[in-house]
Amino acid sequence: MTRSRQGGTFQLRNAEGEDMTTFGILVAGGPAPGINGVIESAVTMAIRRGHRVVGILDGFQHIMAGDTDHVVELDLDRVSGILLRGGSILHTARANPTKNPDHLENCVQSLDKLGVTHLITIGGDDTATSASKVAEAARGRIRVVHVPKTIDNDLPLPNNIPTFGFETAREHATAVVQRIVEDTITTQRWFFVVMMGRSAGHLALGAGKSAGVPLIVIPEDFPNRPIKLDEVVRTLEGAIVKRLAAGRADGVAVIAEGVCEYMDPNDPLLSDAPLDEHGHVRLAEVPIAKVLRVGVTEALASRGVKVTIGEKDVGYEVRAGYPLAFDRDYTRDLGVGAVMTLLGGISSVLVTRQEGQIVPIPFSQMIDPETGKSKVRVVDVESDYYRNALMLQDRITSEDLEDPVALAAIAQAANLSPEEARERYKLG
Repeated sequence: MTRSRQGGTFQLRNAEGEDMTTFGILVAGGPAPGINGVIESAVTMAIRRGHRVVGILDGFQHIMAGDTDHVVELDLDRVSGILLRGGSILHTARANPTKNPDHLENCVQSLDKLGVTHLITIGGDDTATSASKVAEAARGRIRVVHVPKTIDNDLPLPNNIPTFGFETAREHATAVVQRIVEDTITTQRWFFVVMMGRSAGHLALGAGKSAGVPLIVIPEDFPNRPIKLDEVVRTLEGAIVKRLAAGRADGVAVIAEGVCEYMDPNDPLLSDAPLDEHGHVRLAEVPIAKVLRVGVTEALASRGVKVTIGEKDVGYEVRAGYPLAFDRDYTRDLGVGAVMTLLGGISSVLVTRQEGQIVPIPFSQMIDPETGKSKVRVVDVESDYYRNALMLQDRITSEDLEDPVALAAIAQAANLSPEEARERYKLG
């Protein structure tokens, strides 16, 4: 391989003197199991096709500042075996180049300087938006494809195809919740488990349903926005008293952190919360579980009902773990698909796997024209998947409130009159 400088950029040639294509790969957003599988397969395919690959460290963080020093040459030795590992060998960062036109232009100039003509980005909805803006700013000089990943599963892929990392995260999260379920049965208490999922409740619903918990609370449960803190408290309290009425003092509620995302920003819970680079509340720094625990225990204690509630946040434990076989298989297809899509002359698309085929989806179909950001896939509350989950939970239902016997038992457990219980736990 030889290198010659032309106009401030490098032009690479292979041993035969032919021009080589340089691929760049970067990872942005939060970790998800399987990132290294995309990197490994993309590098392997590109090199076998006679091309060069550079890994751009820390997402857009450095290149948006015009810094091209934070890159690594990716060869077969460097990526050997990383398929089995969690995390990202290229690290990741949430730096957002779309806020400032200069940062976007710096990204393009940095990629030009590195000789990158084919860029693969790996990330979630914010990264998809950034990738689309870089492609626009490059005006065709750089082909860009995006490989969608998020444990939140909230990118709008067709036919309910999961984003890579979700199934592994759900499996690991379910294992954590199962152990907490056993703890609560043993100790005769409740636990509130807050699960990652900023914009949608897929992970909380998937893990909670798989672990067989008596209550799952996700933002999609509340059609009226903003969500009121008292609504969430009454939902949790209702499940506890229904279980008490049935002679059970134990239980686990899995709560999606995204419930907090849709609350009134002036709510005391959120008023002092810091924001990330994309303007989102740093939900990991909001004590959601504690606030809900205090709200429920105080409401019940005010009526002489004693309940012990523990709290647990689940998220960081499942983001960078080793990927399961499903995600290893899935990400290898996506990595190969990203390279072959670019070499086929296609750009500004997300790479998806549908019914065993790699199918590119144009960025334009994924971006909400009103917000300029990637659309969000929420839990479909009209699906049997969601309805079945509700029917298997120990929520207070409208049938409970209309059944005099059930209502009387719930009211007694809550230390309320039947009329007060019906009013407090009514739906909607």
